[in-house]
Amino acid sequence: MMVKIAVVIGSTRPQRRSRQVAEWVYSRASARGGADFELLDLADYDLPLLDEPVPPSMGQYAHEHTKVWAEVISRFDGFIFVTAEYNHSVPGALKNALDFLYAEWNNKAAGFVSYGSAGGVRAVENLRLITAELQMAGVRAQVALPFASEFENYTVFTPSDDAEEALKPLLDQLISWSTALKTLRT
Repeated sequence: MMVKIAVVIGSTRPQRRSRQVAEWVYSRASARGGADFELLDLADYDLPLLDEPVPPSMGQYAHEHTKVWAEVISRFDGFIFVTAEYNHSVPGALKNALDFLYAEWNNKAAGFVSYGSAGGVRAVENLRLITAELQMAGVRAQVALPFASEFENYTVFTPSDDAEEALKPLLDQLISWSTALKTLRT
């Protein structure tokens, strides 16, 4: 059975660019094959600010929205987080979505595609620390998309040849790591 990888749309902001970027990643990943890919939009889950009474590491979820989110995340073997850079870090909605769960993230692979004025690299630096604490394995390859070169008029995503090439090793590494880590969970 092929591994299942979610392409996570990491911003819920109106006029966000993450949907455009995530659809590009999903399109290229699906065409590549080697895994089953699915778009996962945080906006579809409307998670409140973390409201669970006990830490997620306890696995005692009290709220239905958390139980639904846990079920969704548990289905995947790996994740490609598409993140904007907000104030040198990740969007609050993405951080909150990660914080809701613990075991559901463990021993899964993570890849990173970022965008922003500096390509979103500072957001990924933060995201690597967060996912490491959740016992996820972040792959080395990443895609950084500067607004100036990858977005027409800073709004319409127009991936360059360099962006297209950068995505290939990310997908290769993520599929390999997702496959390897699956053995730890079965």
